[in-house]
Amino acid sequence: MIVFDVNETLSDMSPMAARFADIGAQEHLAKLWFATLLRDGFALTAAGGQQPFAELGVAALRTVLHGANLNRGLDAAIAHVMDGFNQLTVHPDVPEGVHALRRSGRRLVTLTNGSVQVAERLFAAAGIREEFEALLSVEDAPAWKPARAAYHYAARACGSELSDMLLIAVHPWDIDGAARAGMATAWIDRAGAPYPDFFTPPSLTAPDLTDLAQQLAAGQAS
Repeated sequence: MIVFDVNETLSDMSPMAARFADIGAQEHLAKLWFATLLRDGFALTAAGGQQPFAELGVAALRTVLHGANLNRGLDAAIAHVMDGFNQLTVHPDVPEGVHALRRSGRRLVTLTNGSVQVAERLFAAAGIREEFEALLSVEDAPAWKPARAAYHYAARACGSELSDMLLIAVHPWDIDGAARAGMATAWIDRAGAPYPDFFTPPSLTAPDLTDLAQQLAAGQAS
């Protein structure tokens, strides 16, 4: 059973920077905004609370864009940025990687801190929706990833044991959370960045999904 993270792992979020430029803001605010969104989601999870990804995204935009010299009203600017999620595409390696993993006989699902609707549109546009038997979101779980409860939710939803599941993600914090919950993990390191020493190391590391599929096929063959 392979469990995919979605935001940044499968979706290419680099075009979100242009959304900030469109509204008259600095492009670098896109990364600050996404980091703020995640920070607030993690903080709520740690405190026992939870809010939908989109609601936190809007609130984080109000913070990040405060005082910016925008070329439209704040509400219109926020709507333009948030609509960017509906225009994202997958990374170039994703379609073939997903097809290869499915051809190997593995079951594929997602577990995202975002919404199922965004994943549905993203995968349909890429021609890979049929490869996934379920699209799961923490909106239906007790907590956001990387809380242990999120991964347990995925196992229950799939009728699987955590020890039989492999999480694929670009985020070291997600890899660490899944590993602590008892899952195998695969870190997709497209940027060639070092993995943080303080997180549980991944079971596998690959530069993209096609390379990971080849590693898993080689391991399966041996």
